[in-house]
Amino acid sequence: MAGLAGPIAVGVEEEFHVVDVDTRHLVPRAGVLLEQLPADRFTHELQRSVVEANSRPFVRLEDLGHDLTALRRTVIEAADGVGLGIVAAGSVPLVDLEALKISPDPRYEQMLADYQLLTREQLICGTQVHAEVDDRDLAVAVAHRLAPWLPPLLALSSSSPYWLGSDTGYASYRPLIWQRWPTAGPVAEFDSAAEYDRVVDELVRSGVITDPGMIYFDVRPSAHVPTVELRICDACPRVSDIMLIAGLFRALVARELEAVQKGPDRSVRLEMVRAATWRAARSGLEGELVDPVEGGPGPAAEVIGRMVDGLRPQLEESGDWEIVTSLAEEALARGSSAARQREAFARDGRLADVVDLVVAETRSQEWETAFGGPTPRMRTSLLDGYDAPGDEVIIEGTVREPYQPVLRILDRLGADGLRGRERRRDRYQRHNGMTFQVEGEDESRIFPFDLVPRLVPPDEWSEIQRALPQRVRALEAFLRDVYGERRIVKDGVIPAWVVEESPGRREAGRLIPPDAVRCTVAGMDLVRDDVGRWAVLEDNLRVPSGIGYAVANRRLTAQVLPELVPGEGFADPREGLRTLREALLAGSGDSPVLAVVSGGPGDSAYYEHRMLAEEMGAILTVPADLTVRDGHVEAAGRRIDVLYRRIDEDELLASPAGPEILRAAGRSALLLANAPGNGVADDKCLYRYVPRLIDYYLGEQPLIDNVTTYLCRDDGDRERVLDRLAELVIKPVDGFGGQDVVIGPGASRAELREIRERILAEPDRWVAQETVRLSTHPAFDGERLRPRVVDLRAFVCFGETAVVPAAALTRVAPADSMIVNSSQGGGSKDTWLSEV
Repeated sequence: MAGLAGPIAVGVEEEFHVVDVDTRHLVPRAGVLLEQLPADRFTHELQRSVVEANSRPFVRLEDLGHDLTALRRTVIEAADGVGLGIVAAGSVPLVDLEALKISPDPRYEQMLADYQLLTREQLICGTQVHAEVDDRDLAVAVAHRLAPWLPPLLALSSSSPYWLGSDTGYASYRPLIWQRWPTAGPVAEFDSAAEYDRVVDELVRSGVITDPGMIYFDVRPSAHVPTVELRICDACPRVSDIMLIAGLFRALVARELEAVQKGPDRSVRLEMVRAATWRAARSGLEGELVDPVEGGPGPAAEVIGRMVDGLRPQLEESGDWEIVTSLAEEALARGSSAARQREAFARDGRLADVVDLVVAETRSQEWETAFGGPTPRMRTSLLDGYDAPGDEVIIEGTVREPYQPVLRILDRLGADGLRGRERRRDRYQRHNGMTFQVEGEDESRIFPFDLVPRLVPPDEWSEIQRALPQRVRALEAFLRDVYGERRIVKDGVIPAWVVEESPGRREAGRLIPPDAVRCTVAGMDLVRDDVGRWAVLEDNLRVPSGIGYAVANRRLTAQVLPELVPGEGFADPREGLRTLREALLAGSGDSPVLAVVSGGPGDSAYYEHRMLAEEMGAILTVPADLTVRDGHVEAAGRRIDVLYRRIDEDELLASPAGPEILRAAGRSALLLANAPGNGVADDKCLYRYVPRLIDYYLGEQPLIDNVTTYLCRDDGDRERVLDRLAELVIKPVDGFGGQDVVIGPGASRAELREIRERILAEPDRWVAQETVRLSTHPAFDGERLRPRVVDLRAFVCFGETAVVPAAALTRVAPADSMIVNSSQGGGSKDTWLSEV
């Protein structure tokens, strides 16, 4: 399954020494700990005295810090139970070589046979940072270009001044041990990934190394995941130093990716890189470093400060500027771990004090204290058995700080109390008509509402507010164009069939004045993947519903769980309705009259229609009650200036007044929102081309991603889809409400056979998308909290300009499903948007 493009995700592999808490010596007891630790997050290393932890990838540094802190907490708790200590540092000063053995693994045993003492003396631990680079050719090119910038990162991590009981005189002695390996050091320049791989194969064939995993370059393209991997740094006692290094490394990768794609390549002198690496290992943060640009010496603080300043564009783009500058200032003021270890030794001349220091720093919750991370695990039965990688609330059994007040309230209520609140919820919904009708069913259903609110972080919401108007402006330009000159087709930007064969194209769309806004309100379905990236899954430009339910959900929270009504700092969704009303009435003169046209009480969304009309001071009407007199549309005896359409366009235009309504809109005597024919811009085929629309009409790069989409009518795409049916999501071009969607990873063989036959029979009707590992959110299942897949419907209101109102609807999939639509059993949550 694939993730999304966009911000570079980073992950960390962190190695820990295992020491005896009484003797402070390294001990070969990693296996005792690994028996208690999750196998998917922890593993053994070459030495039996080392445990490796693997974070998940994230785009937010804060999330990565929380994950690493939780992993440390997990391994430390296991160690506490058996009299062991955990050390995150490049080396531990107290070692008994005779007591240590390598891990029982055939690969490691072969390394011992081949490399002898070099293998046994590998008593070092490192921090390895992975930065996502999908293109392997780019990964190889970037790895070489990064080389001059790695020594300052080594200096920031320097934590191995002692080796086998002696002060080495180096801040980081680990690199000198590491570079004994025949394939360690800076990576050379290669023309392509193919050339790089050929050289690796030649090294293996030479017999000097046994497999590609023994390529130990300071930075390298990973052999098993699409990343560039930083390997030069010592293990860091403080999580904040890892975050600083990860943020800087990501920014360096982003900058060099841009440079590679612009060209020409920059020559890197590996002799200078080796010299600068030695200087960083010798001096750490307390001496001079080699400036990566000038090549001359300079105080470490100045060299690192200039590096941070030079990366400001990339750090701001990733949202890391403030946190990285803060962490850099603190790290430089505090000095290196190597210096602190020497200060500990100088007090009483005891190496045991050095070990005690790094054990204490490894245990510290300094990341959480400084940056509002999760506090120790909340002991609540509501979270028993909760396990969801990529969850928005729970990380490794801990609750993210913004959700802690929420979880405390839910915990005080307990399962019995929450069931009581659910009964109160159901009564309120029935009494207020918060129900919907599913086609083919006689009884209306309560719109499912989960009691656990969703909080969208302020930085993420601000990015959504910035990105979505761009997308809608491009789609609006496309609608005006395709019902006009069709320049985009004439210029060959999109194929003609995308327009001509679109099931959403309507000739009525040509009658709308060319300067009229065709998409007054858009509903954009967003998904957040498990590393924290947002993407648009679908555009809804016809009759998008949900903004009223966003308001209704807040009211429902106030009625059912008044303890959970958000306070200052969170937007009131009623402001979203004011934004919607302003957009609908924009340019309609003085005292315009607004009407909402609905299908009536039998409409599945009638509750929302009624509520919107009440809140916006609009007339609620049905098509049969609309009349046209003297060229003007009337309802309830009043002339209508704006008709907010909440029914299918064909249903409205087929009504007795339909043709006259269309003609009134064509004469600008009526604003019809949304315009007929908008479906040409929101079907699943056009979705693939939206990034092209943004470039063509706006001359801009997309600010939010698409999910990779394949068109089954295309021979090449169809072949790929049929080969990967079990991996992809298959959708009808004109589908809605989750109907006929097949999610490959969860489909049965019979379902896959059926969809294969349907694609072969009607390839034009189907598209496929990469399966995104979606984030999850806790939902109450009647007994406890369980993770459920969620999406977010955000809105764009286009009046005088396109804006995102402060109201959004979180939709929740049923258990074991990825489809959130209410017609498929999905529900919703109250969504708290941080004001920024």
